[in-house]
Amino acid sequence: MNHKLFSPYTIKNVTFKNRIVMAPMCMYSSHEKDGKVQNWHRTHYTSRAVGGAGLIIIEATAVTPQGRISDRDLGIWNDVHIEGLSELVTSMKEQGAKTGIQLAHAGRKATVDGEILAPSAIPFNETSKTPKEMTKDEIAETVHAFKEGARRAKEAGFDVIEIHAAHGYLINEFLSPLTNKRVDEYGGHAENRYRFLKEVIAAVKEVWDGPLFVRVSANDYHEEGLKPEDYAEMAKWMKADGVDLIDVSSGGVVPASIPVYPGYQVTFSEIIKHGADISTGTVGLITSGWQAEEILQNNRADFIFIGREFLRNPYWPRTAAIEIGAEIEPPKQYERGW
Repeated sequence: MNHKLFSPYTIKNVTFKNRIVMAPMCMYSSHEKDGKVQNWHRTHYTSRAVGGAGLIIIEATAVTPQGRISDRDLGIWNDVHIEGLSELVTSMKEQGAKTGIQLAHAGRKATVDGEILAPSAIPFNETSKTPKEMTKDEIAETVHAFKEGARRAKEAGFDVIEIHAAHGYLINEFLSPLTNKRVDEYGGHAENRYRFLKEVIAAVKEVWDGPLFVRVSANDYHEEGLKPEDYAEMAKWMKADGVDLIDVSSGGVVPASIPVYPGYQVTFSEIIKHGADISTGTVGLITSGWQAEEILQNNRADFIFIGREFLRNPYWPRTAAIEIGAEIEPPKQYERGW
């Protein structure tokens, strides 16, 4: 059998050895609150490279200090962050993984001290801080911050950039009619709500010519919110603007009851992939090799993003290979135990 899970895939000039991606997951471990890489990050990410991931996308990395989800998030708002990120990239690449970074701004879901920003002055819930509605100057400054983050990511040596437009963070807040109540050119109909992401993509591409991913929340789980079909249409715009892959997640823009079950987001990936004719990755309660293989064989996604299962098992690719009967090459140091 031709196991797709362990087949290579090429985007632009980057070939991934398999379809297994370690999804970005916040580690809240920049203990000095300065956004810099710590020993935990070096140990955590490098061990998953040894474990066989084809691509590792490190956690949401803030393009501005006030855009952090927490004050212990990694940052890329200053050139001083490049050195630590570069060391991390080198370590992962030495172990055979391609490397990615998720550029992020938390918007109204930031929990840092001081003023927080959003497209509209609407708090996430009754216990959350009320954000300031962004001025056009602040929008332009934030677009520039994403561009500068991309420049630094390139200098650090990453293979992939992912723009975080999901989970209720800033870009997602612009996209959703539930959180964007603006009356200027950044609000109203879908094309206007897309404008901020469009400008971020264009700014990033001024300094970045490698593979470009965008993570989306394909379902707001609200009757007046966005659905996968809406994102299939927006994915056409993203493709035209130069995005190579949509990383399909869901939820987070407003408090909601989400029906969670194995592979619950795969259908969203399928709708976007075929609706926009674009490569997709799918994520969410994918835990077994056969489950991942089914998704790929049935052309429902092109990459399998593994999150919590990689927290439980740094060597999940080997576990999946044994399950489906695929042969993969171990690290030479581990051959005796293979």
